[in-house]
This record gives sequence, C-alpha cells and structure tokens, in this order.
Amino acid sequence: MTALATTQDKALTAPNKSTALAGQYLTFTLGGELYALGILSSKEIIDYGNLTEVPMMPAFVRGVINLRGSVVPVVDLQARFGKGATPVAKRTGIVIVEAAGDDEDSSQDLGIIVDAVNEVVEISQEDIEPAPSFGTGIRPDFISGMAKRNGRFVILLNVSKVLSVDEMAALSVGANLVAQA
Repeated sequence: MTALATTQDKALTAPNKSTALAGQYLTFTLGGELYALGILSSKEIIDYGNLTEVPMMPAFVRGVINLRGSVVPVVDLQARFGKGATPVAKRTGIVIVEAAGDDEDSSQDLGIIVDAVNEVVEISQEDIEPAPSFGTGIRPDFISGMAKRNGRFVILLNVSKVLSVDEMAALSVGANLVAQA
C-alpha cells in the first residue's frame, strides 16, 4: 500500500513536460486567441475561397479546395475545437499543413481556416511552458506547449493530434451513421 501511495504522490508532483521544441513557428489568430504551428508542418498560406462543400462530413470539415490539381480537405480549426464555425472576414486565410497519415510513411495535405495569419517567429526553449491540463478551451492533447511572447501566451498546437487523419475519419464515419439513422 505504501508503494502505491508513493507512486501516486510522484505522479501528482511530477512536472508536466512540454513536447514543443524551440524553433520557428507560424503564428495566427483564431477566435481572439493566438496560436502557432511549427513552420516545418506549414506548407503555404492561401486566401480563403473556392471551397466545395462535401456532404456527410463532420461539421469542422468545411469542404475541399483544388490546390494545383490536388484535392485538399479544409478543416475549420475553430469548429474542430468545438467553438462554432469561423466567420469569414477580410483577413481569413487557409494554411496548408502536412498531417501524418495512417502509417508513418504517409502524409496528407490539409487546409486549416484561420482568422488571420500573423508572422513567423523564433521561439526559444526557455520561452516554452508545459501545456496546462485545463483552462485553454481546447483539448489538452491538442496543445504541445505554451510560449511566452510579448507579454502574452501563444498556444503551440500539436498538429499530429489536432489534424489526426485517423480521428477525423472516424468522426466522419460516426457522422454518416447518425445521418443514416
């Protein structure tokens, strides 16, 4: 019993580690919050437009775009976080990112809708804090860390969790089953 209590005490007092690494990040705003993606997962930024809606998709999949002959699904990141659809405004854009596919060798290009793209910034390891377990308004596993920048926090997103192709496909199947019932 003492060993169990000691193990539980260690688990409660163990520091929450950040999975975010120092490097360059693309910052953007979404619903009044500042977010960032690792620049290596970001491929390009395009203007919002020319979306083709696809029936029977989860609410956070707004449609697809034709990007130089390739069909690219577009995810409404705000809706993915459970905060409703992103309103389209003058600075609304689509960031094309590379998300991990079903296995380690495959990847899928996805577009994410953001309110506005800000800038590419260099974030040092000293400026990255662990992700909080609550209070950010989005799932904790979506966050790889919190960066301190200009007196405020930037939420560093875990692209492999936020844009998990497997999870989004499973949600799509669930949406189709509900629609058929």
